[in-house]
Amino acid sequence: MTELATPVAILKQRLDELCIEQPQGFIRLSTPCQIEHLIGWLNVQSVFPRLYWKARELDAPEYAMVGVVKALDSLAALHSDQYALAAHPGEQPDYFGGMAFDPTTPGWANFNHCYFLLPRIELKRCEQGTMLSLNLRFDDRDREQELADAHAALDALNPPRPLSPLLPLSLERNDCPSREEWAAQVSRVTQPDQLCRTPKVVLSRETCLRSAEIPSPWALLSHWQAGAADCFQLGIQFTPHEAFIGCPPERLYRRKGSHLASEALAGTTPRGRTAQQDGELAIRLLSDTKNGLENRCVYQQLLSQLEPLSHRIDMGEAHIVTLRSVLHIRRLIHAKLHPEVSDRQLLETLPPTPAVGGVPRQAALAFIRQHEHHRRGWYAGVFGRISHASSDLAVAIRCAHVGKDSIRLYAGAGIVKGSEPDAEWRELDSKIADIMTLLGMG
Repeated sequence: MTELATPVAILKQRLDELCIEQPQGFIRLSTPCQIEHLIGWLNVQSVFPRLYWKARELDAPEYAMVGVVKALDSLAALHSDQYALAAHPGEQPDYFGGMAFDPTTPGWANFNHCYFLLPRIELKRCEQGTMLSLNLRFDDRDREQELADAHAALDALNPPRPLSPLLPLSLERNDCPSREEWAAQVSRVTQPDQLCRTPKVVLSRETCLRSAEIPSPWALLSHWQAGAADCFQLGIQFTPHEAFIGCPPERLYRRKGSHLASEALAGTTPRGRTAQQDGELAIRLLSDTKNGLENRCVYQQLLSQLEPLSHRIDMGEAHIVTLRSVLHIRRLIHAKLHPEVSDRQLLETLPPTPAVGGVPRQAALAFIRQHEHHRRGWYAGVFGRISHASSDLAVAIRCAHVGKDSIRLYAGAGIVKGSEPDAEWRELDSKIADIMTLLGMG
């Protein structure tokens, strides 16, 4: 008997029992299970989409999901769906998904500008254990068809298998922009007349790695997350040969009821070789004029965006966040939201943040649209979980777009007065260092 046989059998039995009832609204059927490696389970499933999510706190729940009960392609549709289900008593669902950096520009194939889903099968691990859940809804669909779709989803589940080891690859690398083009872009941003219009523009680079043998995106994410315990961990796969994965360090916001936590994460330096060097670099980073300006641009705009949505806003002191390859400056922001403020309003207001776009937003976006020649897609967009009671979303940086014959890595740097092209280029390399090491190129 496989590890999943008993939990699946239990869910099928409960589903059959549900057939003789008259269920309303959203229903979640759950049972404990013994799955050691959620990404390994996700890797062998045949149903799409496949989705993985874990917030950056060590005790945060870990989710692996396959299939879809309902998909929403706009914030308006998501908002309406939440409130339609809220009219029914009982448990309310979690929605998972993300948004592109700039919905006005062409994106990636198979990735909508906005996509949130209510998953069909949900594997969730938390401190209390691991649960396998089957999600159903009966408010807007044929009852018999919904039951049949749920049975088919359970029948399609495969037992987990170990992930294949990652081996060094023979890769062809191409950077867009090139180093010379990057220097020209940084020079344009730091011209005095341009700085008057846009004191900060976040330029990005796409590093395309081509190979005849591309690893499973889930094997890549599993190895990547081992060195990213303090980061969010995410992945979504719509087709067999295309996925988006990442381990971003930056929170867009976490909401519990009307309490919101956000942050300004901007200002970066590579780590040293020793703890003493890290300490010296941290002191230098906190006192650096250029990096201080970059961080200040971010938190000032976040404060101005949150002010009309909040009763009160509190901001913490600047401090250093230590990641595997880099040090960042971070300031925490806490707000008490007005009662009527929804996730839709927050997501229509906050992204793209100054940490990935620039200041002022529209002028920085205009510069990016004119001068960047690669498609950001979901890079620097939003990814996470949304529900009535609470939501948690990351800024989708430190990520990779995995295709059939390529892995596209993305990194950005905030360009302000005092930015130097070579230093900023090295910062981009530092930000993708983890995954380059996994691929044998670090």
